Amino acid sequence: MICAVGLVSSACGGELPVDESPGAGEALSSQKQAAYSGVNGTYCLESPYNCKLQASGGNRVPTNDPADDNWGLATGVPIRDGNGTVMGTNTRTSSAFNYGQTRTFAGQLHAFAVSTSNSSAGWLPTSAILGRTSFEQKVGQLSALGAGLAKLGCYSVRNSHDTTLELKKVVYDSTATHERAGDYLPLVRANGLRSANLTFNVPGFALGGPAVDHFPAGTKFQRLDVPTDNGPPSIDIPLWVQDSSGRYRQQSGTMKFIYGYVIAATSTKRNGWMAYDALQVSSGCP
Repeated sequence: MICAVGLVSSACGGELPVDESPGAGEALSSQKQAAYSGVNGTYCLESPYNCKLQASGGNRVPTNDPADDNWGLATGVPIRDGNGTVMGTNTRTSSAFNYGQTRTFAGQLHAFAVSTSNSSAGWLPTSAILGRTSFEQKVGQLSALGAGLAKLGCYSVRNSHDTTLELKKVVYDSTATHERAGDYLPLVRANGLRSANLTFNVPGFALGGPAVDHFPAGTKFQRLDVPTDNGPPSIDIPLWVQDSSGRYRQQSGTMKFIYGYVIAATSTKRNGWMAYDALQVSSGCP
């Protein structure tokens, strides 16, 4: 079980300052010293597949304003999930986008927005991004890998979630309204349907926890036998509830993440991590 309390992350890829409590700085320092180059990146912790999107710099596609990573958007465009299915129509006038994530749907280049008016992440056409030329020069292209890893069990995204788990925090001493375990669960979205994030890495390691795709309930997830520093093909992170002071510093269980892939309806293979609590045992994985 991994119980790091240094820089930890949200489902949207945000990073928080290191906790100031005694020992937190040492914990983060030890993690940084243990970082190594892996398969999915050049800055990895706990697994060669648990890596930052970029070795330096944040997880977001940067704008020209260092204080704001939100790109302006035209409204009225479709929001798509990882299958290319339209989840709704975007009404937001801005959003941040995670680095390296582009796919083509309906003949148009799309980028992965960390938040949309569907109350979820999703794919938006780059033609709707104000400053499109600059954005496309900066976004890059990066996908998680999985070649050579043995297959383990077959799972599917649940059509339910544990409401007692949802509000626990994945960030130690969080003061934000998000950073919840629910960010990794198949929640009901604005369109009335459940869907969940596929992430590039696991929260709790100062890596940012960025989502790289988004899939509906019922989606098949093929688990892979991923190597980790501790041996098991999974990574556990601590969950936090409020202590007597009302701060999220009391540990309450853990959340397990497993690695694998989804074959989207477009036949595109998307590798990444998913919360075990977002999945159920299934069969028929491709």
